[in-house]
Amino acid sequence: MRIGLDVGGTKTDAVALDAAGTIIGRVRLPTGWGPDAVTQTILDAVGAVAADAGAGAGDVRSVGIGIPGQIRPGSGRVVHAVNLGVERLDLAAALTPRVGVPVRLENDVKAAALGAYALQAAAGPAPDSMAYLNIGTGIAAGIVSRGTLWRGARGTAGEVGHISVDPNGPLCRCGQRGCIEAFAGGGAIAERWARRGALPVRDVFDAADAGDASARQLRAGLARGVAAAIRVLVLVADVDIVVLGGGVTALGGRLMTDVAAELTASAEASTFMRSLRLGERVEFLPPGSPAAALGAALVGAGETEHDAEEALAHG
Repeated sequence: MRIGLDVGGTKTDAVALDAAGTIIGRVRLPTGWGPDAVTQTILDAVGAVAADAGAGAGDVRSVGIGIPGQIRPGSGRVVHAVNLGVERLDLAAALTPRVGVPVRLENDVKAAALGAYALQAAAGPAPDSMAYLNIGTGIAAGIVSRGTLWRGARGTAGEVGHISVDPNGPLCRCGQRGCIEAFAGGGAIAERWARRGALPVRDVFDAADAGDASARQLRAGLARGVAAAIRVLVLVADVDIVVLGGGVTALGGRLMTDVAAELTASAEASTFMRSLRLGERVEFLPPGSPAAALGAALVGAGETEHDAEEALAHG
């Protein structure tokens, strides 16, 4: 049994895979704050998902973790996971003696990209290439080409959130102006909306529907930012599909209608952009999808992505 965990700022999603790659257990637990609490959350989730799968600790073959922050490939350390209260933590060293099996780490968005690709492969012919665009508190993407994650020279491939699309636009947390994330990141939108609410981005959409001028501006900026990210991913990597995921995509059709309008507007102005058929290359990750935890499980198993997709296709 292989276990994968998507460790997020509020919850940890854990899945267990059998030898064929079928998901046989899944649990979600609140994520603790700080290094010790994050470590304990992971240990609790491993035990809980093993039990949910009807297995014991001795049946676990590997553990993979998708976690926000910077992770050097092949390292068990995470750095700058600010949403978890973690500056630096060697998770592999902390967990391996306690779970008794290898523990491997991957950035959460990159893990989700691998999982989304595996789900695509299980549902039908696998695309040659795919980008997973995570639209959450921040904006980032993972790019998979022929089953292999494309990291780039320094592991920053896919960091489209910090591409500036308007030098006179809103200030981004990275220090630049007009970044895609400054327009479309849930955190940036919440800061600029500056009104209390459990789901600020949804509140912005509701207020825009009601005619609020500032909400309409924020909503238009969100669509502009997401459309820009899609164009960048297709123009730079020429991916077959861009899969949208992350918390903001809970808006579903309301978001996609706005983004489609932005893509159509750019296509109307350019024969070249029309030829790319961007609107036909965008899909949503289904709500509640285990893609991130699934991808972490594949990372933990140390398999090639092709092996994993074949297992899922026959599982």
